Amino acid sequence: MDLQEIVCAHSPDSDDAYMFYGLATRKVRSKILNFRHQLEDIQSLNQRAMRGEYELTAISYHAYPYVADKYFVMASGSSVGDGYGPMLVALHPLGIDDLKGKRIAIPGKLTTAYLTLNILQPDFVPVEVPFDKILDAVKEGVADVGLVIHEAQLTYSKTGFHNILDLGKWWKKEYEMPLPLGCNVLRRDLTPEVRTEACRLMRDSIQYSLDNHSEALDYAMQFARDMEPELANKFVGMYVNHYTVDCGEIIPKAAQKLLDLGHAIGLIPRKVELEVVR
Repeated sequence: MDLQEIVCAHSPDSDDAYMFYGLATRKVRSKILNFRHQLEDIQSLNQRAMRGEYELTAISYHAYPYVADKYFVMASGSSVGDGYGPMLVALHPLGIDDLKGKRIAIPGKLTTAYLTLNILQPDFVPVEVPFDKILDAVKEGVADVGLVIHEAQLTYSKTGFHNILDLGKWWKKEYEMPLPLGCNVLRRDLTPEVRTEACRLMRDSIQYSLDNHSEALDYAMQFARDMEPELANKFVGMYVNHYTVDCGEIIPKAAQKLLDLGHAIGLIPRKVELEVVR
């Protein structure tokens, strides 16, 4: 029997690589599906999802309202910051009130980091910069403040930057929930059998990595952008956890809160209900 091939798109980051290790190395297999992996940055994945290009793709939770007609959210694969998350950094100490009117380098307008920042403080000038160039943009004076995601959350202080605010910490204090950042989505036109099998494979791949941590981390290190193993281990541990295996009820609830608040401030044009498949 020929296997049905579906494209599985995700970012070339250490946490995503760790999540997909079981599938990418065929430690986790299926009798009906074959995953073909496609690696792209999250901003590109968000844009492609709006066109429904890939059957299974990672997106930012902020992007979901724009792709909800084409995709379901998968119960497995969420990146969640529980009391930590994207950070606002600057070369000089600043207070929260000082952010008003500032030029802030952001990693894309569909990122959840950008949505969360708008909920906190909508009055700023966004400067879109590739996520790995945000600190440079601040150093070069293109922006006053940087909104950092990925590994820069752990390395910013080495280059003389000050932590202005951790948005995940702020969100937890404000709403008493973890901050859902990214998720995997599955195209609605797939058959129920394929959807169920894709969800199983995703869950099993994440669980395989957690059960075989050192080998999965070794694999993920090649995507860790020159991070030391200790730092990569910390980063992966932050964003691949029990919520990633299964989002439960709290993560969809927190994501719905995010999207509703985004709609309330006028950033998200239409209200959508999150639909999760398992």
